[in-house]
Amino acid sequence: MPGWDDKLVGVIGDAKAVAKLKDLEMSTVGDLLRWYPRTFVAAGAVSRVEDLEEGARVNLVVTTDTATVYDFRNKRTGRLGWRVEVTTSLADGQLGMTFFEPRSSQAEWRRRQLVRGTKLLAAGEAKWNRFKSRWELVNPDVEVGETELLEGLLPIYPTRGKVTSWQIMRSVRVALDVVDPLPDLLPPQHLPPDLMPTHAAIEGIHRPTTEKQWWASAHRLKLDEALTAQVALAQRRHEAAGVQARPRPGRAGGLFDAFDERLPFELTEGQREVEAEILADLARDHPMHRLLQGEVASGKTVVALRAMLRVVDSGGQAALLAPTEVLAQQHHRSITRMLGDLAAGDMLGGHEHATTVALLTGSLGATARKEAMLDAASGRAGIVVGTHALLEDKVQFADLGLVVVDEQHRFGVEQRAALTAKAEDPPHVLVMTATPIPRTVAMTVFGDLETSALRQLPAGRAPIQTTVVPLADQPGWADRVWARVREEVATGRQAYVLCPRITGDEEEPADPADLDDGPAGSSGDKRPLAAVEEVAVGLAQEQLAGLRVDVLHGRLTPEAKDSAMSRFAAGEVDVLVCTTVVEVGVDVGNATTMVVLDADRFGISQLHQLRGRVGRGGHPGLCLLVTHAAAASGSRQRLEAVASTTDGFALADLDLELRHEGDVLGSNQSGRRRTLRLLSVARDGDVIERARDLASAIVEEDPTLSHAPALAAAVASLQEAAAYLDKT
Repeated sequence: MPGWDDKLVGVIGDAKAVAKLKDLEMSTVGDLLRWYPRTFVAAGAVSRVEDLEEGARVNLVVTTDTATVYDFRNKRTGRLGWRVEVTTSLADGQLGMTFFEPRSSQAEWRRRQLVRGTKLLAAGEAKWNRFKSRWELVNPDVEVGETELLEGLLPIYPTRGKVTSWQIMRSVRVALDVVDPLPDLLPPQHLPPDLMPTHAAIEGIHRPTTEKQWWASAHRLKLDEALTAQVALAQRRHEAAGVQARPRPGRAGGLFDAFDERLPFELTEGQREVEAEILADLARDHPMHRLLQGEVASGKTVVALRAMLRVVDSGGQAALLAPTEVLAQQHHRSITRMLGDLAAGDMLGGHEHATTVALLTGSLGATARKEAMLDAASGRAGIVVGTHALLEDKVQFADLGLVVVDEQHRFGVEQRAALTAKAEDPPHVLVMTATPIPRTVAMTVFGDLETSALRQLPAGRAPIQTTVVPLADQPGWADRVWARVREEVATGRQAYVLCPRITGDEEEPADPADLDDGPAGSSGDKRPLAAVEEVAVGLAQEQLAGLRVDVLHGRLTPEAKDSAMSRFAAGEVDVLVCTTVVEVGVDVGNATTMVVLDADRFGISQLHQLRGRVGRGGHPGLCLLVTHAAAASGSRQRLEAVASTTDGFALADLDLELRHEGDVLGSNQSGRRRTLRLLSVARDGDVIERARDLASAIVEEDPTLSHAPALAAAVASLQEAAAYLDKT
C-alpha cells in the first residue's frame, strides 16, 4: 500500500487533479491528508446567506430555483454571447449565479443542468449585487448530481487558485482508501482513553459520519500539532537541566545591598516576587533561562539591574543587549543615574564596591570603542550595555555570567547565541519584553523558558487618557489636537508626535499588523500618510509656531539621534516629531502627550507601547489616536479597543485574535508552509496545556524518543521551529 511520503501522481491517478493540487503546494499523500477541512456542512442542508462576505472565496451547498438564458452583445468586441442567470436558495435567503457562455448550445446545456430542485455544490467569489439586492457568484465552479458527494457530512476545505473544496475532497477519499494508516504519535502507554488513535482521527476529519466524530477527530489532530512543538520544548528543558553553570548567589554587603539601601522608591509586590524567582535561579548550578514580560513602565529594568548587580557581587559580569542605539544609550544613562557612585568604579569619589558600566555601540569613536572593549575584556566593567556591536568577534568578556536581552523579539536566534557563546561557562539568560505575550503563545514558543510577568505599575505612575480622533467623521477636531498640545506645553510639559513615515516619497507601510479586514477594514482614503519631515516643518510654521520642534527617526546618524533624544530629555525641545524609534525604552518624565498620526497604520500592541512613553513622571498622560479610517472599519475598531483599556495583557490577547496568529513557530517567515493547520494558540489553550503535560511525561521517560519513532520523526520534521526553539 502507498505510504504518506509517496508522490500523489502515483496514488490519485488523475493528472489534472494532481496538477491543481500543486497550487496548494501538495506533492505527497501526506501533504494531501494533512490539508484538513476547516469545517463541514450536512449534505441535507444548505448554506446560509449570513455567512457570506464580499470578495470571499466560498464553497456552498445550494438548491436551484430558476435558470434562464439571455443573449447579449459584448460592448468591447461586438460578439454575441449568452448569459445564464440562475436563482438558488440558501437556508436564509437567495443567491444568484451567472454563467457566461460563448455558444448558445453551451448555455442551453447549462440551463438543463440546473433545473429547479437540483442540489449542487458551488464555489466562487461572493459579490453583493446592489441593483438586485442579493449575493451572487459569477462563473462559479459547480458539482451536480454527484451522489457520493451529497451524502452525509461534507468537509469544507480551505482553497486558493482554481482548486475547489470538493476536488480536494474527491482526491482525499481516493487516498484514504489506499494509503497505509498513519502511526500514532503517542506511545501506547501515554494514549489517554478519551482520545481516538491518530489514524482514526485522520479518517474522521475527512470522512465524518457524525458531527461528534468530526469534532473529536479535530481535537485529536490539534493535540498532535501541539504535542510536536511541546516535545521539542520538553527536550530542550531536559537538556538545559543537565547543563552545569556557575552559581551566582551574590554576597552580603556588596553592590546589591548598597543599591538596595539607597533605592529612592519601594519596589512593587510584583517586582519583589519576580526578583525572588530570578535570584533563586541565579543561585542554582544550572543556567537560568527566564522570560520576563511586563506591562509598559512596570519596572522591568530595575529588576534586571538588581539581577546584574547580584552577578557582579558574585565576581561575574552582565551584558545587556538592546535592539537600537537609542535604547542602548537610554539604558546606559538610566542605569548610571540609578547607581550613582556605585557606577564610578576606579574613580575618585566612587563607592568602595563600585563597578563600571560600559556602553558599546556601533557609532562609538575608535578611542571610546577601544576603552569599552578593554573594560569588558579585563573585567573592569561589571555591566556592559550595547547593541549588535556586543556580538562582534573582537568583543570579549573576562567572566560573562548573565546575559539580559531587552525586547527579545527583535533579535534572531544566531544573535542571542553569539552573545552567550562569549561566556566561559554557560551563562544565565534573562530575556525581557515590554510587549505582553498571551499565555498560550508563551507556552508554545517560549515553553523552554520559565516565565515571569509584571502586571502591577509602580506607585506614582500617572493614568493615561487615550482618545480616538476620527477625522473622517469630525475633520474640525484636527485643530483641537494641536490646541491640546499647546496647552500641555504651556504648563511646562512636552509632547511626542508619531508619524508612520519619515519622508513623503517613502514607500507607505503595509496594512497595520497585517490584518485582513476585508472591505469593512478599508477607509477608502487615498491621502498620503503623515511623514516626520513634512509634519515637523508644517507644525513649526503653522499649528505649533513659536514652539521648539525637533525630529527623531531611523535615518539620522547615531550622533544626531542621541543629540535629539538628549535635547528632548533635557527639556530643550517642546515637541518631538518622530517615528517608532521611541517605541520602547525611551523615558522622559516630563513628556505627557502623545499624538499618533494615521494611528490606524499601527498595530494594537505597538500603540500600547507608544502611549507608554508618556505619563512616566507623575503627571497625567494624554494619547490622541488620529485617524481617517471610517467608523465601521476594522481599523477604527482596533483603535477603539486600545482607547478602552490600558491592560496590555488584555490587548495582547485581542491582538492575537485579530491577527489570526499566523504561524507562531515562525516557519512562515521563511516561506515554508504553516506548521499549525488546526491548532489555534488563541483559542486552544486547554489543548496546549494537555500537550505540554503529555510531552513532559514522555520526555522524562524517554528523552531521545527512541521508543516513539513516529513522534521523533514528527519533531524532526519541525526543523526550522526546532532550531528556533533550541536557541531561544
